[in-house]
Amino acid sequence: MSKPAATITDVQPADSNHNVLTITGGNGEHCKVPCQRCPWRKDAVGVFPAEAFRLSAGTTYDMAQVTFSCHSRKTDRPAVCAGFLMVGADHNLNVRLKHARGEWLDVTDGGHELFESYRAMAEANGVPADDPALVPCRSKRD
Repeated sequence: MSKPAATITDVQPADSNHNVLTITGGNGEHCKVPCQRCPWRKDAVGVFPAEAFRLSAGTTYDMAQVTFSCHSRKTDRPAVCAGFLMVGADHNLNVRLKHARGEWLDVTDGGHELFESYRAMAEANGVPADDPALVPCRSKRD
């Protein structure tokens, strides 16, 4: 059985140059190492606007059913972000189900230092610590 084609179901502008997309369908791919401009990497701060982090925070809420995708992939072939899988996905329902089936376990940091949580990444990229979008974010320590 083939997977449904990837479809953009929502577009939320983060600024004049960046959008946060919601994509459904696709083949269930994931990245195995963080890409060069992965926002989970501490050496990639400032690549994306703070609003993009506010809009994507829900991916780390408890039992979230949407995942944080790699921004460097084309929209017709989305893949879950390696940094997200390593740091921000412990409470994500879809990721937990994949892990229970032995999937998406082959991810490494590629030797890069990653933020310890979504909140830390968002704050480093300009989201205020008291922003309501960050309050429900979960981390490995929760």
